[in-house]
Amino acid sequence: MKLLILDRDGVINADSPDYIKSPEEWLPIAGSINAIGELTRAGWTLVVATNQSAIGRGMIDVAMLNQIHSKMHKAVHHAGGHLDAVFFCPHAPDSGCGCRKPAPGLILDIAKRFRVDAKDCYMVGDSLRDLQAIAAAGGRAILVRTGNGMKTELRGDLPAGTLIFDDLAAAANWLMYSAD
Repeated sequence: MKLLILDRDGVINADSPDYIKSPEEWLPIAGSINAIGELTRAGWTLVVATNQSAIGRGMIDVAMLNQIHSKMHKAVHHAGGHLDAVFFCPHAPDSGCGCRKPAPGLILDIAKRFRVDAKDCYMVGDSLRDLQAIAAAGGRAILVRTGNGMKTELRGDLPAGTLIFDDLAAAANWLMYSAD
């Protein structure tokens, strides 16, 4: 199984410093939804792993998060794609949980549930915490320059072997034709 883990905000959809709190605020990044469709058709299993501290901060509830994800799933389906699951950490940054990226909890849970070794997984993210989470799990990090990706790249200190692409479409192209 070829398993690809995607961060949500900044990779699939536009990020917001005010958080994505409704389906109306969820706006896909140009090319990201079509890239998911292409990856699906190429046989990739696609899973989203996202920190959603807006829940822990009391800004949204799980029902609203589900509505946001319903809009995302519909957009992906319309492009001929499929997201096999969405894993999220609902905790605030100071909670000390093991599932909030950069901790590897979400990644390890995904690997366990899909019966794959985390070292065989790729993760596409736009922030250092995404890259650190997959690296801590032993997997392979991909940074995209969308969302916070350009700032992340400029800051440096990326996990060894991090691949860098302009956006999810470029990363998908590499994964479909060059990844081992």
